[in-house]
Amino acid sequence: MSFDEQIDLFKAIGHPVRFRVLQSLSRSEKSVGEIEKDTKVSQPGLSQQLAILRKAELVTTRREAKMVFYSLEREKIDQIADSLVKLVGAPPGLRDNHKKPTPGAANFARVMRD
Repeated sequence: MSFDEQIDLFKAIGHPVRFRVLQSLSRSEKSVGEIEKDTKVSQPGLSQQLAILRKAELVTTRREAKMVFYSLEREKIDQIADSLVKLVGAPPGLRDNHKKPTPGAANFARVMRD
């Protein structure tokens, strides 16, 4: 992903309403009405923000009869997370996990491979 593409994604998630929408969708797929209820954003404003998230490919849609369901586009979200990790390093919780491996077959195999 190019630098400009990364910046565009950060701009897309940087708006307070869009960020709340993404937080709402982080738990599960939701209809527009459910997103409206979670975010307390009225339908016209929500539709505008969802369109921006769709254009940025941060959400996907699924139609069922007259209802439209939204979900996170996990690959794009992962790309954003990877960009942040490259910028600041692994979050403290992940760093700690690497320092103290738990005993088990997977760790034994990893040690044997190294």
